[in-house]
Amino acid sequence: MVTRRNLIGSSLAVATGAVMGGCDLTTGRHLPGRLFSAPASLGHKLLDGSIPAVSVRRTARVVIAGGGIAGLAAARALRAQGVADVLIIDALDEIGGNSSYGRNSVSAFPWGAHYVPLVRKDCLPVVDLFQDLKIIVDEDDHGRPVYDEYCLSADPQERLWMYGRWQDGLIPLMGATERERAEFTKFFAETERLKTLLGADGKPVFAIPVDSSSADPAWRALDSLTFVQYLEQRGFQSRLLYWYVNYCCRDDYGSTATAISAWAGLHYFASRNGIAANADASTVVTWPEGNGHLVRELARTGGAQQQCNSLVTNVARTDDGVAVRYFDANAQRTVQVDASAAIVCLPQFVASRVVEGQNPQGAAAFSYAPWMVANLTLSRLPGGRGQQLAWDNVIFDSPLLGYVVATHQGIEQTRRDTVITYYWPLSETDPHEARRNALARSLTDWQEPVVHDLLRVHPELEGHIENVDVRVWGHGMIRPTPGFLWGEARRNAGAHQPPIYFAHSDLSGISIFEEAYCRGYEAGRLASARVMANPVGVT
Repeated sequence: MVTRRNLIGSSLAVATGAVMGGCDLTTGRHLPGRLFSAPASLGHKLLDGSIPAVSVRRTARVVIAGGGIAGLAAARALRAQGVADVLIIDALDEIGGNSSYGRNSVSAFPWGAHYVPLVRKDCLPVVDLFQDLKIIVDEDDHGRPVYDEYCLSADPQERLWMYGRWQDGLIPLMGATERERAEFTKFFAETERLKTLLGADGKPVFAIPVDSSSADPAWRALDSLTFVQYLEQRGFQSRLLYWYVNYCCRDDYGSTATAISAWAGLHYFASRNGIAANADASTVVTWPEGNGHLVRELARTGGAQQQCNSLVTNVARTDDGVAVRYFDANAQRTVQVDASAAIVCLPQFVASRVVEGQNPQGAAAFSYAPWMVANLTLSRLPGGRGQQLAWDNVIFDSPLLGYVVATHQGIEQTRRDTVITYYWPLSETDPHEARRNALARSLTDWQEPVVHDLLRVHPELEGHIENVDVRVWGHGMIRPTPGFLWGEARRNAGAHQPPIYFAHSDLSGISIFEEAYCRGYEAGRLASARVMANPVGVT
């Protein structure tokens, strides 16, 4: 069974909370909540030249610009190599990027990425991390990893609302004809074959990290097609299959199958071949706060200083290393940090503007999908009607992707209140237009479609919605559009320029935890080698 994938990326946004009120659509009662979005004032300082002059200077051994998964992984690598005095600078109120999380009196909950699939055995940095964090606790006699049961998604994992009732799993087979079922069988047989297929160079055709994949031109040529074009060429016609594939693309890439490349679309299905001794292959690793659990553990084990609510405005080489400037929004001042090296873990639409010598036009090939995430506090659990409440709950033909249940991982069997997290990739229009529209919407504008979507399948929740908080990610994740994954723009953007190193999931073209972590860890390893080999300089 194919499951939801990661929402990892980064946004320039600084989260701000505005207490506002919406309305419960059925009862008309006040519906409290907050809208967390990107205030124009901070991000636009990069564009309008309103950054004040440097008024404070400080030093660090290494500066990490960006505190998402890549930045935290870089800090972990630096500490592993004995490099101390590391400073992470991030624009959000707290580190974590799109893996950030929140908490209320009911539960912790994710504000973005909320799970990691079982890890491929050849994705060694993530395997090592999971072993260090005791997520993988052992292996069986066949060498299969044993995962901590409390980290594995609890049953039931997924269900789909279709034709007025819930079905187990997300593949829409309810009411499917024999021909439609045959197309699903054919499609999954093909993607299963691709999981173990090697290219002409002996490498996996689809691997994680992406850059470990085969360079076989016969397979890379799929990057020039859209995923829909590929399916049409293969003779697939089922509306149900196209819905499912489109759902998966919106889920993983924030875009429809008509907008992403065939190579990326197949990667979604064929790159995941992780196994576990104590779980099915479709099982995922998750926590109530989603990947916020990993953020917290990486911060704890990485040991870096944190400077949040601060916008990196300039990264430049100096005779002794680098100078990194940032605007501290709390103190309303600009600070310069002199360091031996810098690791830039920012999305390209930001990195290309703040790193001296970079061409902002080079970021034009990088396209980002905007997202809305809503966390709803409920005074009772959603009902079943056909299937027991699952961790991941999807509604057929909805523009929203459905919701996950934060308390599903808990062991309290008698509790009735919960928090559910709704996801909405704004893929109906061009990303630029969707971003403009999203940032102009009020809290009520967001609450209404979410509550409507929920109540049409859960009328029993009328009067039980206590709070709806919303966060808008203007640049939620990179979009692997045709020609981008194996194009020149991505390749050039990821080239390190010592003592400045680059790490972000958008440099992989696919925004998943493994890509962000592997890129960050590798950049940290390279930076530590340079710093340790050149101890003279900024300390």
